[in-house]
Amino acid sequence: MKAIIYQKYGSPEVLQFVNIANPTPSKNEVLVKIKATSVTNADCYMRRADTLFSRFVLGLFNPKSRYQILGTEFSGIIEEVGAEVTEWKIGDEVFGFRGFGPGCYAEYKCISSKGSLAIKPVNISFEEAVSYVDGATTALFFLKQKAKIRPGQRVLINGASGSIGTFAVQFAKYFGAEVTGVCSSKNIELVKSLGADKVIDYTQVDFTQSNELYDIIFDTVSKSTFSKCKKVLSRNGAYIDTMFSVSNVIQSFWTGLFCNKKVIFAMSVDKKEALNFIKGLVEKGKLQSIIDSTYNLEQIIEAHKHVETGHKKGNIVIRI
Repeated sequence: MKAIIYQKYGSPEVLQFVNIANPTPSKNEVLVKIKATSVTNADCYMRRADTLFSRFVLGLFNPKSRYQILGTEFSGIIEEVGAEVTEWKIGDEVFGFRGFGPGCYAEYKCISSKGSLAIKPVNISFEEAVSYVDGATTALFFLKQKAKIRPGQRVLINGASGSIGTFAVQFAKYFGAEVTGVCSSKNIELVKSLGADKVIDYTQVDFTQSNELYDIIFDTVSKSTFSKCKKVLSRNGAYIDTMFSVSNVIQSFWTGLFCNKKVIFAMSVDKKEALNFIKGLVEKGKLQSIIDSTYNLEQIIEAHKHVETGHKKGNIVIRI
């Protein structure tokens, strides 16, 4: 099968187009013929591995073999099922998430039958389906499960035009919040179209210096900090950051014990329930995905470069 591998850390040029053997599913796995995957910031972080923690997980000097094919989200068709799999059948059109075990930059991937896997929404393409996986489930996880969002709350989404941000705006409105989006001037109309009540152009205004108070500040792009945002959080407000860092882990623990204002950080890995919830919203026309660009697998280097500009809108999709 065709696949993209990387055997050393570095720039997008370390990615290599190769042909390797097809995988074979175990008794509790399904074999998915992947139709589409994506390039996320997480893929770029793994490729660069420019922090001590990432090297600890991925491999100290070079990526461990199980991480050498990137790609954390996918959509496709089940081509084979393991001997003990009962909940899936050949021909099922699915979408899902691989999390810490990537491998979706390839034509085929074995997926646990109990993993983050769901039937694809019937009213969208494979390319569209993959764009609803990580960004949407991450936004849903932090707003609903961790921040316990409630109707009437004031929510600010920093990075409102990105993959997580575009979904965070929509989910915050869905749950009845008053939403302020933060983005560049060129994306203001896009964010408004997703339902934001107010949009701040970060090139002109620093929201941390305003007189407004927010119950939730969701920093989807990790461009601010709790210390900067603390003064614009309400008394029991929450600052959400999706980026793993030792500082965020410590602050999340410390503020959870001693402060009214809290830092929320967690890892969302099991996305099966969220995927089925999202499927329902998509089929009812209540959730929209923004696709910035679609590339073929052979164009993976260009796709990574585009993501690393930091200026993508929504999602970058890879067609297999």
